[in-house]
Amino acid sequence: MTKTKLAGIILGLIGFLIPLVINFPGLSLAGHFAMSIFLMAAIFWMFEAIPIYSTSILVIFSQVILLSTEGIIDYSGIAGYEPESYTRFIATLADPIIILFLGGFVLADASVKYDFDKNLTRILLRPFGDRTAYIMFGLMAVTAALSAFMSNTATTAMMVTVIIPIIARMDPGDPARIGIALSVPFAANIGGIATPIGTPPNAVVIGALNQQGVDVAFSSWMLYATPLALVMLFIAWRVLLWLYPPQADVVTMVLDAKMKTSTHAWILYITFGITVLMWVTEGLHGVRSSIVALFPIAVLTLTSAINKQDIRKLPWEVLWLIAGGIALGISMKETGLAEWMVGGISWDQLSYIMVLVVFGIVALMMSNFLSNTVTASLLIPLALSLATAGILDGVFGMLMIGLVIALSASFAMVLPISTPPNAIAVSTGIIKTKDMIVAGLIIGLVGLLLVLLLAAIYWPFII
Repeated sequence: MTKTKLAGIILGLIGFLIPLVINFPGLSLAGHFAMSIFLMAAIFWMFEAIPIYSTSILVIFSQVILLSTEGIIDYSGIAGYEPESYTRFIATLADPIIILFLGGFVLADASVKYDFDKNLTRILLRPFGDRTAYIMFGLMAVTAALSAFMSNTATTAMMVTVIIPIIARMDPGDPARIGIALSVPFAANIGGIATPIGTPPNAVVIGALNQQGVDVAFSSWMLYATPLALVMLFIAWRVLLWLYPPQADVVTMVLDAKMKTSTHAWILYITFGITVLMWVTEGLHGVRSSIVALFPIAVLTLTSAINKQDIRKLPWEVLWLIAGGIALGISMKETGLAEWMVGGISWDQLSYIMVLVVFGIVALMMSNFLSNTVTASLLIPLALSLATAGILDGVFGMLMIGLVIALSASFAMVLPISTPPNAIAVSTGIIKTKDMIVAGLIIGLVGLLLVLLLAAIYWPFII
């Protein structure tokens, strides 16, 4: 065990004990236990003392033991909290947003199995020709499009195999090699914001909003976030070309694409098309995106297009992580902890826009050093409590601040540890950390500025 992890475990246990030995005026007994769980989870997530998905499971286990009717604490006669059944906490493992992500994972897994992702990439890159600048834009466009419906980590891993032979054809001293290598993780991060299933922070925020009775349709999220993704994709492309201008105008690529024609492959193609179409037209037919997500799960398993070995390889740990974040939000709200925490700050002295600015800046800063999923999991319960406390304007305020947190967190691109796509790109050996810091800082700050501009002039007119 490293010293960092050991320090994380010690600090996490100390954080858990602090609310148990110190009385915080105005906070219920259940609120003290919820604070213990929150501090422990926050520290464990920050230090990654244990795997982050293990921390989420620990959160749910602690809530069952300390906050449920089946737990060890008898809350009868104790004011301030009405405990619920343990099923309230473990049910987050089957929350609708978990099912939505599971459907996305199944589609992505099947796409990889039948080379649909690689062939689609090669087909989509052909129109961009052999100009270096346009090849970079093509790579970014394809990566962003795939990341909107697949894991951005899986998309980056796949696209790295595409860019390596392209970079190998370039002069070793050409700065554009770095630009092309950075274009893939940056585009994956940006593309992920476009849909609810593109990146886990979106799921965390939507799940928390659902718990507050705010339902966000798949198509509605795309209406809010896709324009931002498109604009930021273009800006990121121009920033990379400015920082790493190509020496050679032309790069020769070999793009041979041959789609598989087996029965199972055709089942995947048709299922993929129907699922995506149903997701983006949710506002027309009214079938919730989480219900639509059951369609590929059912079809691909019933037809054996994916088998039990494929199912075992799905990233279940991501689903556990999201469930832990949703459960943490439930306990913080129900015990009054979230309201108590925000009550200590004079939020009413800040304007509505300044509240959004504060959470946007904090989300961006934290996500550069923590997982963006962890950042969203920590911030969204606090942010939503502002709305429930009347500081923000009800449903409108909850949705606005949720969008700001989710989208700001996804623009963390400064360090290799900021997001898995960044780490994958650095592992190629083409990029140095300093390259990522310069480009990532510029793109991240521009992204945050655009998020706040959308919150001021675009979202209020469509929500």
